Amino acid sequence: MSYITDKPKEECGIFGIYGPGLDVARLTYYGLYALQHRGQESSGIAVTDGQGIRLHKNMGLVPEVFSEDILARLNGNMAMGHVRYSTTGSSLVVNAQPMVCYYAKGMVALAHNGNLTNIAELRNTLAANGSVFQTTNDSEAIVHLIARYNQNKIEDALLKCMLDIKGAYSLLVMTEDKLIGVRDPYGVRPLCIGKMGGAYILASESCALDTIGAEFIRDVEPGEIVTIDKNGISSIKKMAAKSQATCIFEFIYFARPDSIIDGFQVNQVRREMGRQLAIEYPVDVDLVISVPDSGNAAARGYAEESGIPFDEGLMKNRYIGRTFIQPNQEMRELAVRLKLNPIRNVLRGKRVLMIDDSIVRGTTSGKMVAMVKEAGASEVHMCISSPPYIYPCYYGTDTSASKELIAARMSIEEIRKFIGADGLHYLSQEGLLKAFNKELSQCTFCTACFDGNYPIEVPALGSESKFMLE
Repeated sequence: MSYITDKPKEECGIFGIYGPGLDVARLTYYGLYALQHRGQESSGIAVTDGQGIRLHKNMGLVPEVFSEDILARLNGNMAMGHVRYSTTGSSLVVNAQPMVCYYAKGMVALAHNGNLTNIAELRNTLAANGSVFQTTNDSEAIVHLIARYNQNKIEDALLKCMLDIKGAYSLLVMTEDKLIGVRDPYGVRPLCIGKMGGAYILASESCALDTIGAEFIRDVEPGEIVTIDKNGISSIKKMAAKSQATCIFEFIYFARPDSIIDGFQVNQVRREMGRQLAIEYPVDVDLVISVPDSGNAAARGYAEESGIPFDEGLMKNRYIGRTFIQPNQEMRELAVRLKLNPIRNVLRGKRVLMIDDSIVRGTTSGKMVAMVKEAGASEVHMCISSPPYIYPCYYGTDTSASKELIAARMSIEEIRKFIGADGLHYLSQEGLLKAFNKELSQCTFCTACFDGNYPIEVPALGSESKFMLE
């Protein structure tokens, strides 16, 4: 866990392109660059020219893993890539994706965003039937299932896989002649379709399409299998659940603000969250500031609704990413200051409202409040543009234990005292849904981290597989 952030980590980002005649590896590189916020531990790109699949992957950020020479060797008409943050499976190169394997029909590459909730059962069953595993991630089990079902069409094998696997997943699957996208029946993790001339693209977020100059077409629907090949694009829709459950944290924190997910512009939703905060928590202060960058839109929305001026009170060091050499115990406060530094002339003598998107573990919020007060603020109130994060997530973030979550252990008043704020308010769940123009009865999001209503069955305590080596 990083000591300079108090945020949940998203599982990963995926990008694939079917583009005969294009430099598909380089376009995938740029697409992954746009999705780097979704994973910073490892990166990989697989390409095919119809005569096998070539792969390069390693630990590190996209520009660290790929050089001009490497990209030049990745020739083909189809490519797919992955950036990873591990939530299941250790942070090792063997767990980096895409995975490339041989099976009865040839070669297949697979990349996965999300977590399977029945992975322990799946791996134990597969191992009992002779499967041998080389990694500790969920994705390898899916590859084994594809090989086991060995249908005439890989889409038929994927349909059978979808009956077996439970949890959150957006998948990219590439054979030597097809690029396939799959979204789980609840649509927990995002996946969208783009077009650039005669090329088709699948990506975790629309910002990756914008980066390469592609046109956003639509989102992959929950339970849908999308196939792209020489005949164009086709779709199978047989597995949708009765109700959609897109992860609401995609809109609160995970996604880039310039992305569109399931018809919602992320930046606009975050701005509306801030407006709802101003309605719920009118406070007498001189200045609204944000914890950059994920708190920016909500802070502007609060300022617009309340009429209180917004200003930059904290400056973010743009050269510090979400991964960073872990400081020792004595250096943690310095690590916070390396990432964020107060602008003293803005804060001095002011009553300040500081807006952030979430408090998960509570490890840095107190340091930020203290930093703003040390810079001369007379009062520091804190607003959070989401409800208290009380319940662990099993669908692709790294908060899988209640003991890690400060709101599961403390009341809001206790958290306020713990972080040293003069006031603390979390956006209500009703207010959060109003940011989407939805009521509780219309909710199409997974809000389990706030209310414990898990849309997909989660593992029972103590059911961890011996294969889960995290």
